[in-house]
Amino acid sequence: MVPRGAADKIFITTSGIGSIIVSGTMADHGMAILTQREGMRVSSDIISDSAPLNHLVRRMIESGAGITMLRDPTRGGLATILNEIASNSKMSIRIHDDAIPVKKEVVAVCELFGIDPLYVANEGKLVAVVREKDAEALLEVMRNDELGQDAAIIGEVLPLGITGVFMKTRIEGEQLPRIC
Repeated sequence: MVPRGAADKIFITTSGIGSIIVSGTMADHGMAILTQREGMRVSSDIISDSAPLNHLVRRMIESGAGITMLRDPTRGGLATILNEIASNSKMSIRIHDDAIPVKKEVVAVCELFGIDPLYVANEGKLVAVVREKDAEALLEVMRNDELGQDAAIIGEVLPLGITGVFMKTRIEGEQLPRIC
């Protein structure tokens, strides 16, 4: 908003100030541990994602991308980390449900136990906040590393004046209550 008569020049605005990138599929480790603990045999192997990330992180830093934060989504999973980032930065984070990489097998086991995969532990994954203009280039660097092959841009940091994490889902419009 500008005062009346003050808009005599071109104004350029941007909606995002940073992008959120994850280095791979979420919830693998937690669901691998849970299936082993419960003695479940699943038709496809759900294995822990435990791995050292130092080489991937070195490549990311050497890329020159404007990385402002790296986090480990171990305790509390992706959702907890995103809420901590939003709270500490006093910013809004919008994530896109369909952009978050989660294996079908992991989703199935999560549904069986009534667990949200966004709150499940990850051992060999990272969450990066990067300047929006560098996100695609950094994503390419990450995907060229064995531990970043499934990396994805899952959302953006926005200066909305509201602190929190918001998810854009495939569901649009007003939901109707169940009547039967």
